Amino acid sequence: MGSTQVEFKNPATATLLEAVKARRTVYALKGESPISDEAIQNIVETSVLHVPSSFNTQTSRVVLLLKEEHKKVWDITLAALEGLVAAGAVPREAFESSTKPKIESFRAAYGTVLFFVDYESLAPIKEKFAIYADKFDPFALESNAMSQYLVWTALESEGLGANLQHYSPLIDEGIQKQWNLPGSWKLDAQLVFGTPAAAPGEKAFAPLEDRFKVFGK
Repeated sequence: MGSTQVEFKNPATATLLEAVKARRTVYALKGESPISDEAIQNIVETSVLHVPSSFNTQTSRVVLLLKEEHKKVWDITLAALEGLVAAGAVPREAFESSTKPKIESFRAAYGTVLFFVDYESLAPIKEKFAIYADKFDPFALESNAMSQYLVWTALESEGLGANLQHYSPLIDEGIQKQWNLPGSWKLDAQLVFGTPAAAPGEKAFAPLEDRFKVFGK
């Protein structure tokens, strides 16, 4: 299953699916970019404008940080983690041998995209459609995840590597203060990107037959 060669009506479909297949998690990143900052910005702006959201609520909020501004994210993260070490919540040996080098590798990249959800903006629609009120927060996260995936895939299609991180709520306050962001913006993920310094490892797949079924074919 999944290996049959097919011919698509629109050649762009095959191109899109090849980009999907090429997207990988890349940790070894340089502080360089093969494309312009304007091209990166266009990718992120396109995701903000065109990724769908439930009831067109448009709850995703995104911040693009490049070069020195990007490094500040990981300075904030490192400082927050060092605070946990000082408080005895994280073993120092593990921090020095594993966590700190990992954060420093993120800092060495070219940029970070911060993805937020503005849950407060959902208040009117929750009131209007009370029967779905408990669903809108998960719907907002789903839309945000689509933005993350689109930006990730497009950046890799342009020769960048990227990896997705989640350091909330540890860094939330520091991030909001550093860039004076609205308190209603709740940080969900951080997409780190840069020119790949090494190829990712081989990708392993669980059997498709265990994860996908088709009926009526």
